[in-house]
Amino acid sequence: MQNLTDLPGNTTSSINLSVIMKVCVVIPFFIVFLFFILLTLCTFASHRQFFDSSRYILFTYMLINDTLQLPSSVSLFLLVMGCVQFAIVFCAPLLFVSTATFLNTPLILSTMSLERYVAIFYPLRSPAIWRPEWIWIIILSLWIISCILPTVDFVLMQLKPNVDIHSTPVLCKSAVLNASPIQALFKVSLNGIFFAVVAVVILFTYIRILLETRRMRQDRVSVRKALHTVLLHGFQLLLSVMAFSQPVAELFLVQRVNLSQADMSFIYYFCFILLPRFLSPLIYGLRDESLRSYMKKVMPCYGARFHIHKEVKITK
Repeated sequence: MQNLTDLPGNTTSSINLSVIMKVCVVIPFFIVFLFFILLTLCTFASHRQFFDSSRYILFTYMLINDTLQLPSSVSLFLLVMGCVQFAIVFCAPLLFVSTATFLNTPLILSTMSLERYVAIFYPLRSPAIWRPEWIWIIILSLWIISCILPTVDFVLMQLKPNVDIHSTPVLCKSAVLNASPIQALFKVSLNGIFFAVVAVVILFTYIRILLETRRMRQDRVSVRKALHTVLLHGFQLLLSVMAFSQPVAELFLVQRVNLSQADMSFIYYFCFILLPRFLSPLIYGLRDESLRSYMKKVMPCYGARFHIHKEVKITK
């Protein structure tokens, strides 16, 4: 491979400009949407009545997962963009958190779809496991399942002979841990089964709720809202699944589109890894009227205006 120092000056400067532009795109989005996620979590923490509903508990859990996923994912992105190398022993925890939280997202989406299904079909006699006081058992199970794949990666890890886990500096990428073809095949197969099961669950709940919408004559508004929510879950899952088509898409598009492999990787990273996390607070938080009204009160600028208006009203 040609060394970067051997490239002409204008090529090097164009590469540096490309890296700077990518960082300038990712960082503002990261800051803005992390602010919305933290604002939503602050709203939940300030109003305990939300924790009386399994739906809001699962939504809070998804936001916490996104709060862990975004910093770890963006940190890996910045380290790779800056070509920062360090030992695998320091890289592994970051990769573990990023992979586990990435896999946790479709599990949460399917669980939220099932929760809407249970709320509609069993409103008065829902199973105990779906009640707010027992929902933590499901959440703990999701964490255990999502940690299986990164754990298997570390157990089956086969490094190159000249790589030492404690001292050899490497780029912090998942390919470093998946050096073996058998391990890579196992990971792809497990991911395929994993997302296929989640897709079946979301599709099942969507079809059942759709049929229920046509059959019911009353309370159609809540059923339609649940139907739209499940549909949005499916859209987010589709974006997550698209992340696994990156190797095939790069081979197909790089030859036909005037984009480098690094640019294609960035587009996939932004559209199919970051974007689904950015959509979570917007899709689920702002669609909920009660949550939206409480979020306005928690926001610093709106909250100050709200208190001033309240004081003026009292003096009158």
